[in-house]
Amino acid sequence: MLDITDHKGKKDIKSLTFEELEAELSALGEKPFRAKQVYDWLHVKLVTDFGQMSSLSKELRKKLEDTCSLTALKTVGERISKIDGTRKYLFGLEDGNVIESVWMQYHHGNSVCISSQVGCRMGCRFCASTLDGLERNLRPSEMLDQIYRIQTITGERVSNVVIMGSGEPMDNYDNVIRFIRLLSHERGLHISQRNITLSTCGIVPGIRRLAEEGLQITLALSLHAPNDEVRKTLMPIANSYKLADVLKACHEYFQKTGRRLTFEYSLVRGVNDNLKEAEALASLIADQKGHVNLIPVNPIKERDYVQSGQKAIQDFKNLLEKRGINATVRREMGRDIGGACGQLRKSYMEGEG
Repeated sequence: MLDITDHKGKKDIKSLTFEELEAELSALGEKPFRAKQVYDWLHVKLVTDFGQMSSLSKELRKKLEDTCSLTALKTVGERISKIDGTRKYLFGLEDGNVIESVWMQYHHGNSVCISSQVGCRMGCRFCASTLDGLERNLRPSEMLDQIYRIQTITGERVSNVVIMGSGEPMDNYDNVIRFIRLLSHERGLHISQRNITLSTCGIVPGIRRLAEEGLQITLALSLHAPNDEVRKTLMPIANSYKLADVLKACHEYFQKTGRRLTFEYSLVRGVNDNLKEAEALASLIADQKGHVNLIPVNPIKERDYVQSGQKAIQDFKNLLEKRGINATVRREMGRDIGGACGQLRKSYMEGEG
């Protein structure tokens, strides 16, 4: 079992599984039905304080307060896009760190993109999340509460979750897996695992381990280049895991789970967006069961990467489709509010808002 405690050493109640919560309440001398009540307050009614659990006795609320902590993120920033209504939130953690999350409206439902770490140590050169390195991993409760706070603020149900904000989920593996199980638990928000996407930059042991978990989530691979040489210039992780090994692990994931993969490909003008690279990409993933999500790179001031032109993006997509590869161009969301990973947190830390 994970050591689920907060920074003061108290047990983090929102990170406990239902079975662990039952055991915790039993140890406090409570009857089994209390676990159902407490779990419902935490994961359905989304309370932020033990005092709000009105169906519990004052004595039990006091016991819980003395032995456990209840993670409740504080909203320290909100930006709403005038273009498409996308909302970007900056949440404060109990230890003074800040993380960001994005709420997006699509015709198929509301999506939330959450962070899995404070910062990131993967070093991808087009991402603002990694500029200051990794501060720490997030606990399951801190990932859940990004969704809970946004659902409470907007008054709208979240139906899709992508673990694609700041951080590398495979670098916080155990906490992320527990978060997915809690999020999809029938007694909680019960979000379908098929509506949960985990994005990785390609940590091979993590992909193999994920394939054995019995989950039905979607795996998205941050590919961004059709060969190791270009990929190494964009993503330092490519120095540790060759593309051939990453794609072999992805193929094994599909064979074990039957879940189609998504290949994320950020298009950077003059770096990875010409037709020769499109041809190489088509050849590289020809035998993979998945589709390519083309992403016009979101420029950040610390890097000199420029977004590909519309013609280059369309030509790239057309070539992939001619080669039988399913490809879509990601609709840009929240461009006017620093919608890309890490941008809002970075500007907040620098005192810009």
